[in-house]
Amino acid sequence: MKMQHRRNTRGPVLKMAAAALALGVVLGACSLGQVYQRGYVMPEGALQQIPLGATQEQVLIVMGTPSTVATVSGDTFYYISQRTESAAAFIPDKPTDQRIVAIYFDKSRRVEKLADYGIKDGKVFDYLSRTTPTGGRDVNYLQSIFGNFLGNGGVR
Repeated sequence: MKMQHRRNTRGPVLKMAAAALALGVVLGACSLGQVYQRGYVMPEGALQQIPLGATQEQVLIVMGTPSTVATVSGDTFYYISQRTESAAAFIPDKPTDQRIVAIYFDKSRRVEKLADYGIKDGKVFDYLSRTTPTGGRDVNYLQSIFGNFLGNGGVR
């Protein structure tokens, strides 16, 4: 009596499916937890290199070109950055931090104030002076930028 050997066709198909699944997991894992930095990336220790009274040229050498400049009652250089995270490739990025470094100059173009603004407890907060600005020449500007970050058109 002759036995017929039946060829197992499931094995190669299962192996290919497992390989495709493993490849998908590996490629998917590459995009998980990605952190993106947009805008200005501040060099380590840059603000410590800018003393009060420094010239605009010195600031430009240390910090580089600002993101934007305001020229109301003296110049102000703004360096704007945003950090976002992405949970997966198909999910939109979620902003996790936004900072605005502001360098204020007097009429003789010398540094009169430094600020590192961010959001703390839903309000604009200066991390250098540890204060919340209550008024001044650029609070509306800062609120409009951070309002876009918070998605509510303005800071509460």
